[in-house]
Amino acid sequence: MENGVVVVNHEFKATSTITIKGILSLLMESIDENHGDSSKRVISLGMGDPTLTTCFHTTNVAEEAVAHTLLSHKFHGYAPTAGLLHARNAIAEYLSRDLPYQLSSDDVFITCGCTQAIDVSVALLARPGANILLPRPGFPIYELCAAFRHVEVRHYNLLPEKGWEVDLDHIEALADQNTVALVIINPGNPCGNVYSYHHLEKIAETAKRLGTIVISDEVYGHLAFGANPFVPMGVFGSIVPVLTLGSLSKRWIVPGWRLGWFVTNDPCGTFRKPKVVERIKKYFDLLGGPATFIQAAVPRIILQTEEVFFKKTIENLRHTADICCKEIEDIPCIFCPCKPEGSMAMMVKLNLSLLEDISDDIDFCFKLAKEESVIILPGTAVGLKDWLRITFAADPSALVEGMKRIKSFYQRHARKR
Repeated sequence: MENGVVVVNHEFKATSTITIKGILSLLMESIDENHGDSSKRVISLGMGDPTLTTCFHTTNVAEEAVAHTLLSHKFHGYAPTAGLLHARNAIAEYLSRDLPYQLSSDDVFITCGCTQAIDVSVALLARPGANILLPRPGFPIYELCAAFRHVEVRHYNLLPEKGWEVDLDHIEALADQNTVALVIINPGNPCGNVYSYHHLEKIAETAKRLGTIVISDEVYGHLAFGANPFVPMGVFGSIVPVLTLGSLSKRWIVPGWRLGWFVTNDPCGTFRKPKVVERIKKYFDLLGGPATFIQAAVPRIILQTEEVFFKKTIENLRHTADICCKEIEDIPCIFCPCKPEGSMAMMVKLNLSLLEDISDDIDFCFKLAKEESVIILPGTAVGLKDWLRITFAADPSALVEGMKRIKSFYQRHARKR
């Protein structure tokens, strides 16, 4: 171990990295194998897919826009590898609303969801000896992409006692001349945090001092319902180059449409150097983006979606987060260090000392799934052992029932005093 980083064989790491979908599938299988009580419906508080609920829906404008482009018979062919020009223009205009400078279509590349944008960002930065700084807890797809690209991962801590802020001192200790990027996720997945303008500015200044860039994962952009408004990292593009990753998935509640973007926020022109531009364009020549008719619908989706739709989503998330936090107060073995202020998930600490026959967070989640047909994600899957990630983007009745079952599970496994 060196500087808190475990040196690993990259080939092995790529095959052994835990994925959220992988562990959720195993949890579901354990329910299927042990579903003795058929009266208990499965309650999943593990997957960040709001379409599985009855209270989160996309807007009619989005559905009508896609139907129109599909039925127009104009968009059955291939799109340019960077994406349809009018879709890229629309995304540039949309993102520029919150920036002190104007983006153009040249700054925007359309990807197959935010996951592909993550892979693109890691692939473009990969080189012999490179390392990337990732948050812990975080989103494990970054580790998987880095493993396949032979990029060393170094995890910096998020601080639960400070609302999951970035530990800037830890970043300073981890970074070296081979650090190619610092990744932040804001609003936070899995923590539900939203960074303040001041904290983001300090992150930008730290990255500049270290001579690296920032990759800002904003797939939950604008889904903020606490004290801090959402501020895109691109606001600080004049301090440090920023790669912004995002999508329609969460804000418009259409994760299955796989419409994402990879955007260079760089008013000082670092990413506009001919060799850099050529490298990005050539890499996109290898990729297949979202369906052409989905891309074609983007301008209408962005322009015609009314603010009332976004406000309703925010109100629903605030309400379900409140329910989740209130119910957790009645479960002694789990503790929420700070109330979520954004995204669709939160992290809670598991107190194993109050449980008699539970060895760790993974054991907790598998036994809970088997006994109560409730699925939550073990914190190990996102880099934090003996914590749990709970998705609160769920129907209120399902949240209440799920928490009731978790409380029953606790009572059954509570350490006898």
